[in-house]
Amino acid sequence: MSQNKRWYQTTYFKIFLHLLVWAAFIILPHLLRQNAENQPSRPQRGRSMTLEMVVLFNIVPILFFYFNAHVLMPFYLNRKKLVSYLILLVISIFGFAFLMYYVRSLVMDFPFVFRFPYFSFFNLIFFLAMSIAYRFVVDKNRLDRLRQERETENLKTELSFLRSQVSPHFMFNVLNNIVSLSRTQNHLVEPSLIQLSELMRYMLYESDEEKVTLSREIEYLHNYINLQKMRFGDDVEVDVKTEGHFDEFLIEPMLLIPFVENAFKHGIGMQDKPYIGITIIERNGHLIFEVKNKFDASLIETKDKQAGIGLNNVQRRLKLLYPGKHVLVINAADNWYIIDLKLELK
Repeated sequence: MSQNKRWYQTTYFKIFLHLLVWAAFIILPHLLRQNAENQPSRPQRGRSMTLEMVVLFNIVPILFFYFNAHVLMPFYLNRKKLVSYLILLVISIFGFAFLMYYVRSLVMDFPFVFRFPYFSFFNLIFFLAMSIAYRFVVDKNRLDRLRQERETENLKTELSFLRSQVSPHFMFNVLNNIVSLSRTQNHLVEPSLIQLSELMRYMLYESDEEKVTLSREIEYLHNYINLQKMRFGDDVEVDVKTEGHFDEFLIEPMLLIPFVENAFKHGIGMQDKPYIGITIIERNGHLIFEVKNKFDASLIETKDKQAGIGLNNVQRRLKLLYPGKHVLVINAADNWYIIDLKLELK
């Protein structure tokens, strides 16, 4: 999955960070040693080492560090070739140890004698431990990043599937409304189709966006409510209250419509004086959304086979998109069905 890398993930920054760490690793001990040697109460022991000499001493173990981290471990140890890795590692340690001893003889200007370089050997063991720890950290970070990318892709796939469920289900109910209007109030079919075109424009061109402004989502709700009013007229009382600054915040598209659709679908039927109340309030970057409708618990209504998609769908989307940032309470008591959603918009 291609993503724009942040500045601290670029190759240039990683190279700079490695150079900075090695510079601190080499220079700081040298400076501390120089300060200690300059103390008048402490006599100097042996030959004073310059910074250039210290850098040359550390070139070979640093090369060994990267050779193990980027060649031996990825191509042998990580591929379960343990025996090959151990053999090559032992050969590399002895080879780099003699190379380090040879460089040391050149810098310190003493004759190279072919003997076991104890100091270089144990120095490389220290760099080997750092190299192994570094490689394990790099591999773990890479695996964590890949796992996070897979989870993100799975999340996008699931959200796309959930959105694909919303639109057909919603359109099915809207078309049922228009069919009912054509039978009872055919003069309202034309304006209802115009209203439907506005709904479809939103669904086709904006619902595929990751986020839309809260004002556009609310406008979409109003278009749906107006379409329902054309169908039911004065037979149902619809009360819509809005308050807040809706242009300043974004929201997942078509997230609120299932609650309103559910109220119209199940809150009218055989109710006496059906009522639907919708409250939308933005307050300090939080959305307060409430939908309530009358219902009769004694009546068992038979709806279409897709009746359960709406609320189950939106509950799943809320869990995926706003984990820990929403509170959804659904309460059915005293012949009132109330949905109360509080959502953090920031």
